[in-house]
Amino acid sequence: MARSKPSKQLSQAEIECFLTAAEAQHLSIVKPFISPHCDHYRQTRVLHEALLKTVREVTGKEVEFIRWNTTGPVRPSTAG
Repeated sequence: MARSKPSKQLSQAEIECFLTAAEAQHLSIVKPFISPHCDHYRQTRVLHEALLKTVREVTGKEVEFIRWNTTGPVRPSTAG
């Protein structure tokens, strides 16, 4: 039985599946309402940053499902 060569990158379908899973992981990280002064909060922030960095590296673009500033999600400008 011959072995096939592994791909050097994910297919578009695999990237879409990865993004779906990453979004679910993102929601599970940010959903709990815990004090920002506790260890669990700090550790989930570390995990969240790693997740967002990985999504950027895999897709080559900014994360579509989350863009934050200091007040919440950033809405695209509608002014032209």
